Amino acid sequence: MEKVASAVLFPCKYATTGCSLTLHHTEKPEHEDVCEYRPYSCPCPGASCKWQGSLEAVMSHLMHAHKSITTLQGEDIVFLATDINLPGAVDWVMMQSCFGHHFMLVLEKQEKYEGHQQFFAIVLLIGTRKQAENFAYRLELNGNRRRLTWEATPRSIHDGVAAAIMNSDCLVFDTAIAHLFADNGNLGINVTISTCCP
Repeated sequence: MEKVASAVLFPCKYATTGCSLTLHHTEKPEHEDVCEYRPYSCPCPGASCKWQGSLEAVMSHLMHAHKSITTLQGEDIVFLATDINLPGAVDWVMMQSCFGHHFMLVLEKQEKYEGHQQFFAIVLLIGTRKQAENFAYRLELNGNRRRLTWEATPRSIHDGVAAAIMNSDCLVFDTAIAHLFADNGNLGINVTISTCCP
């Protein structure tokens, strides 16, 4: 009987939304945790919003439930984080629209240990991992004869900000560096999105 169970393949629970995989019962839970067809969670950092839905519904959710998020058009913009000296953990979020896609720009400040704060800047694509691979982004801090640059592939909102931070797959800098580039407590980050040739 056990041999029969191990030979049976089961459809992914997201088959109704497009996943065509059939898996061993032992592989199913692991796949479903990362399946491209699972519902998307609200990509806003802070995790207070419990919304979930289809990829097509993410932008309308953001525009209706998170009205404070500014959207700038163009592949080259400045993401201005104001009051970076605010105490505690803080998130700055903005949208960038170019190449027919929307990108979420996030600057997150976390206190790593007593008195030591770090900033994490990341770009997420409102799209799938496969779509994200078609783009590259560059974040740049410019100051008095100083420049700090980070270039990478955006992550899909399916992966989220926490995964990028956990893997250090983002621009990371501390308070001292933030102050080198800040102007009256405001930090301007130049963001450039480009397409990658397939």
